[in-house]
Amino acid sequence: MQDRFLDKAYGLETTEDTQNLYRDWAASYDAEIAENGYATPERVTRALAEILKKRDMPVLDFGCGTGLSGLALKLGGFQVIDGMDPNPEMLDLARKKNIYRNLTLIDIDDEAPVGKGSYGAITAIGVIGTGAAPATTLDLLMNALDPGGLLAFSLNDHALADRQYTGRLNQWLDCGAARLRFQRHGAHLPKQNLEATVYVLEKA
Repeated sequence: MQDRFLDKAYGLETTEDTQNLYRDWAASYDAEIAENGYATPERVTRALAEILKKRDMPVLDFGCGTGLSGLALKLGGFQVIDGMDPNPEMLDLARKKNIYRNLTLIDIDDEAPVGKGSYGAITAIGVIGTGAAPATTLDLLMNALDPGGLLAFSLNDHALADRQYTGRLNQWLDCGAARLRFQRHGAHLPKQNLEATVYVLEKA
C-alpha cells in the first residue's frame, strides 16, 4: 500500500521535518494531491491573470515543488516561468514537466534567495502555512519586489487560524507598504474539506 502524506503535512514542527516529509512524498505527491482535488494553483493563476495582463513577463513560482503550480501558470497563459524550491527530489520531478525556464534549489536558511527586482510577479501557491513555509516568507517575497510588483499567494484554513500568518499580512497592509488587489476564499483541497484564501498584493 502506498504511503499517504497529506495528513502528516500540517503537524510538522521543524524545517528538518518538513524537508524530510517532502523528500519522501515527492514520488507520489502529484497523485495524492490530485485525488484530493487540489484547486489552489488554478485559483491563484486566475487571480494573477486578472491583474497582470503582460503574460510574457517572467513570473517566479516560489516553492514550486513538483511543478503543479507552474503547470497551472502555463495553462493560464504565462509564458516565462522560473521555479525555486528547497527540495531536490521535488525539483527533479518539476524539471521533467518542461515548464520552467530556470529551476533553482534554494537553501531554507537563505534570508534573500530572490534577487531584489528580479521579478515583477511572484507566486507562492500552497507554500506559506503551518507545516510548510513560515510567515516570514511573506516578508522575504515582498522585499524581493520593486514598487508595483505583485505577489500572488494562498493561505489555507490552517494558516488562517494561526495569527502569525494573518498578522504578518496585516502588517504589510496596515502600514501602507502593500495594497490588496485581490482576496477570495474558496476551494483548496475539497476532498479534505479544506479551503484557502487567495491574495494578490501589490508592493507600494
